[in-house]
Amino acid sequence: MNASNVKDGYIKKKMRPSHVYEGRGEWLFQGTLIFIMVVLSITFLYPYWHVLVTSLTSPDAAEGSGFKLWPKVFSFDSYIQMFNTKTLWTGYKNTLIVVVMGWAVSISLNILGAYALSKKTLPLRGTFTGIIILTMFAQGGMIPTYLVVTKTLGMKNTYWAVILPQCVSVSHLVIMRNYFMNLPQELEEASIIDGANSFQVLIKVILPLSMPMIATISLWVIVSNWNAYFNCLLYITDASKYVLQIIMRRIIQTDSKEMTYAGEIADRLETDTVTLRAASIMLATIPIICVYPFLQKYFVKGVLIGSLKG
Repeated sequence: MNASNVKDGYIKKKMRPSHVYEGRGEWLFQGTLIFIMVVLSITFLYPYWHVLVTSLTSPDAAEGSGFKLWPKVFSFDSYIQMFNTKTLWTGYKNTLIVVVMGWAVSISLNILGAYALSKKTLPLRGTFTGIIILTMFAQGGMIPTYLVVTKTLGMKNTYWAVILPQCVSVSHLVIMRNYFMNLPQELEEASIIDGANSFQVLIKVILPLSMPMIATISLWVIVSNWNAYFNCLLYITDASKYVLQIIMRRIIQTDSKEMTYAGEIADRLETDTVTLRAASIMLATIPIICVYPFLQKYFVKGVLIGSLKG
């Protein structure tokens, strides 16, 4: 056996993966953990599945109590009636307006505020940061906020009344600030030497490097605006500007047939209150669920990097 063979055998032996011994306790722990996660997953998913099955079931089968794993009698009449309801499309239109406008305003203000607070040369930077964080624990209250929005600003029955009171989130601002602080300072200095001003540095250098964090914050903002309910309930009295969640609330709490009546087609369909309520819930949740797969990959990187530095 020559030296090269001995050396090759030694290298192959060193490259073999080492196996960590796992005792019986480790297997028991892993099995218990998997069991708990499976139970929690079923607990979270079954209510949604139950509503889906109910929305696709005939009224007679939907009235029965107990677990529903599969529709006994398929029926799409509830969805047909909902799609022929004018108030549903009005709610979708208003919600999309709130989502788009709210996303644009929220992301713009959060980026500008976070970028300014990330600069160590900002005068009174610590004071401004402390005042902003203080609003997480102490707020003016509902009545003063209502008076400011409706009386002082005169935004009652406008989309801005739903958007502006929640357009800046302290948690989003802090995450963005920390993310910007973790970016290499040399990139900004090089851009400034090349003649770029602060806005050009922000738009052409900082934002392209911050896409994971911006995508994560964007999803949070979109979900929050899509589920906007309380501000609309407070500040909107014009039924033509009701968002989708308010319309869903009225359908669930009142006579669904009356709320979703769409002419003669409603009389020819086999629906009832239970199936209509289930269909309305599904129609309100499915669009926002479809957004998650496209932005989920940014979650871990965007949030973790934004939370490393204080």
